[in-house]
Parts: sequence; structure tokens; C-alpha cells
Amino acid sequence: QVQLVESGGGLVQAGGSLRLSCAVSGRTFSRNAMGWFRQAPGKEREFVATITWIGGSTYYAESVKGRFTISRDKAKNTLYLQMNSLKPEDTAVYYCAAARLFSHYEREYDYWGQGTQVTVSS
Repeated sequence: QVQLVESGGGLVQAGGSLRLSCAVSGRTFSRNAMGWFRQAPGKEREFVATITWIGGSTYYAESVKGRFTISRDKAKNTLYLQMNSLKPEDTAVYYCAAARLFSHYEREYDYWGQGTQVTVSS
């Protein structure tokens, strides 16, 4: 089992920044990649970014490329998502997730956190 707990969400004005954190515990060695997804009201959950836990390779959704940065601190077993130049359309519940493979497909992720709300006002 892998446990994931997100934090760092909140209310921010357009153009502002937030950093999300995801504390990872449990059988972390069984998962090679971590990702962030988000779900806006009335919409399906969508991929945001992913990173390999060991090597640090990353991949981003086009909608956040150049504005968001995914990273991890292996010593602290923590995943991060630095979000800059936030837009109202970034408003969503953000989830961290763990996968065996490096992938942007939601079906590859089998452990999920409870989510943290990010609201961007215009």
C-alpha cells in the first residue's frame, strides 16, 4: 500500500503562485512514477504532470507547460507542484497519484490522495 496526502491548496488571484505538496508513505519502492491530476467542477479528471521518482524525468500537459513545475524530494518522500502564472481555468481539485510506470494515462495510476482545492480568482 502507498499513502498519499496532499496539502498547499487555497485561494489565489490570477497571476499568482501556489506550491502543492504530497507526502508519500508506505510501499513507495513499488511505484516508479508520481503524477498530479486535477478535476474542475463538471469536468473529467485530467492529467497535469508526472515525474519518475528515481531519475526525475518529467512530462507536462500542454495547458500547464512553462507555468507549472513538478519535482520531488526523495529524502523527504514528498512530491511537489509549483504553480506560477495561475489562471482562473486552473481552478480545480488537485490530486497526487502513484504509478508503476511513467505515464500520463490516469488508468496507470493506482494510488491516489484525497485532493486539495485550488481556486484562482479573476
